[in-house]
Amino acid sequence: MNVDTMDMKEIWDQIDAKLNGEPEPIRTLQVSYAFHLSGEDGGSFGLQLNDGKAEVIREDPGEVDCTLSMSSKDFRKLLAGNLNSTAAFMMGKLKVKGNIGLALKLESLLKQYSF
Repeated sequence: MNVDTMDMKEIWDQIDAKLNGEPEPIRTLQVSYAFHLSGEDGGSFGLQLNDGKAEVIREDPGEVDCTLSMSSKDFRKLLAGNLNSTAAFMMGKLKVKGNIGLALKLESLLKQYSF
């Protein structure tokens, strides 16, 4: 999967397919995320993880446990494993509202999948 050449709809389709196709890493999670992506092909998206089931929301999901705001370019880097969330946060490339521990947990979760 080359996230650099895919549009955001395709990326979220792949996130949905990968997480639901390999549910073991999310088996015990009950958490919701919002992603506010700026720049070209950006937008608002949500991801709910509940007991091994992932649900992608293609709009602002409303109230969530953790909200991440970044550019769509940096989001692609994060998915590909080319951007460390802690470093991105420290450099101001990633803004987090809510539980920051969940943002860190998301990065380690994404590393278990290949995007």
